Amino acid sequence: MGLRTRFTELVGIEHPIVQGGMMWVGRAELAAAVSNAGGLGILTALTQPTPDDLRREIDRCRRMTDKPFGVNLTILPSVSPPPYAEYRRAIIDSGVTIVETAGHRPQEHVEDFKAHGVTVIHKCTAVRHALSAERMGVDAISIDGFECAGHPGEDDIPGLILIPAAADKLTIPMIASGGFGDGRGLAAALALGADGINMGTRFCATVEAPIHERVKQFIVDNDERGTNLIFRKFHNTGRVAKNSVSDRVVEISTRDGAVFEDIRPLVSGAKGRTALETGDLDAGLVWAGQVQGLIHDIPTCAELVGRIVRDAQGIIVSRLAGMVADEVMA
Repeated sequence: MGLRTRFTELVGIEHPIVQGGMMWVGRAELAAAVSNAGGLGILTALTQPTPDDLRREIDRCRRMTDKPFGVNLTILPSVSPPPYAEYRRAIIDSGVTIVETAGHRPQEHVEDFKAHGVTVIHKCTAVRHALSAERMGVDAISIDGFECAGHPGEDDIPGLILIPAAADKLTIPMIASGGFGDGRGLAAALALGADGINMGTRFCATVEAPIHERVKQFIVDNDERGTNLIFRKFHNTGRVAKNSVSDRVVEISTRDGAVFEDIRPLVSGAKGRTALETGDLDAGLVWAGQVQGLIHDIPTCAELVGRIVRDAQGIIVSRLAGMVADEVMA
């Protein structure tokens, strides 16, 4: 028995499990492995240094899987922004049919993707932003609770509240994100009104994740307390794994009169990439969520997805059904 939802029907996948679009991690080997396992793998557009490199990465992913996969395009305010329109054109020209957008004012990108028949999933952290994206015409929402790695927004609403609050108001399919890593989470998300789950940190601790083995083991060894919230003072909160670098960022940020320039040298994306690729856990930030406390092994993506689905099915069909009194079932 499978778990069929509005989202699996929308994007043509077997299981309602999506791999998060993670910077430096969302490459072809991971995306293809997730898609081959029956989920939805996601390439991260801005991991590639140029739009032409993204075209080549999309081609590489196609050589590894004949299943649906998507591309994440995150739009962030910047003094010197990447050429977002050129990345968007590379995605469209490559025939990608599923895109995850995230970040700042995605309307022009959503409109162009939709005009070319692309299914758009928009990632956000608040019900009001989800409703705005629905009005904009996106096909599905991925909503991030406070437990997530990355940027959980400034409202501090955990998934147990955020997911059903969004489900109450949205009419399009919704994927729950933040804190998911096993079958219990998938069953819970479905019960709360979601149509599937998105996992980032959990997919980092898999055989196919293109990061150093020491980083994977670091995630396994951490518990649910092993994160820091950074950038709080600057109203751009981020959740990262607790290490010497993020501890230092937190310490500097709490000083009177601290400004972002005081921590900029510690938080560069290049240093985070170095940490992921070399396994030097003190080289830069490692982005990870509270779900680290539920991660105890480093399976293949196929093993992980299969286990999550089997466990969720068991919970739904056996454990929960067994709690319902016979007279209620009659």
